[in-house]
Amino acid sequence: MRARTIAHHWKRKESLLNLKRQAERDGQSRVARRLHAIVLNMDGRSSGEIANVLKVARSNVSQWLANFERSGIDALLEGQRPGRPCGLEPAHLKTLKEIVDSGPVAYGFTGGVWTSPMVARVISEEFGRTYHPGHVRKILYALDFSVQRPRRVLARADAQKRRGWIRSTYPDIKKSPNSWGGTDPR
Repeated sequence: MRARTIAHHWKRKESLLNLKRQAERDGQSRVARRLHAIVLNMDGRSSGEIANVLKVARSNVSQWLANFERSGIDALLEGQRPGRPCGLEPAHLKTLKEIVDSGPVAYGFTGGVWTSPMVARVISEEFGRTYHPGHVRKILYALDFSVQRPRRVLARADAQKRRGWIRSTYPDIKKSPNSWGGTDPR
């Protein structure tokens, strides 16, 4: 099989080199690498040789060359990254922020604190979108809400007795390994 070589004019090669330098200055290393691959191919190098020089897979180089032949420089530039687009529009996010600000009781929940599954249910009911609770936390963070971890304290505990227990009983328990009443495992 014959290696693919892109036909070129020296001016075209110079413009690609200038674009490569500009991409490097702008911090677009992936675009610069693709342009470098095209220039190396114009110098007569094969996909395998280019892959070794740039330390990328040969299949990537072949794809870049094919894309360049088909669509030109535009095929090498960074575009929209793949991935699922956000399902909530700005108006939805504004409404969600207002709902969360009003509290879970105002929405109809019995608890006084929002949880991610509760917000996921609100999003599903209001906007017809399904989100995993882990992703709901990211959405809430983007809306300037933060995760609050509850502090575990007994509601009806006597604070004075608790302080006394921490000062006297707890240190004794902590010192002796068998103070809990178990047998010595040795």
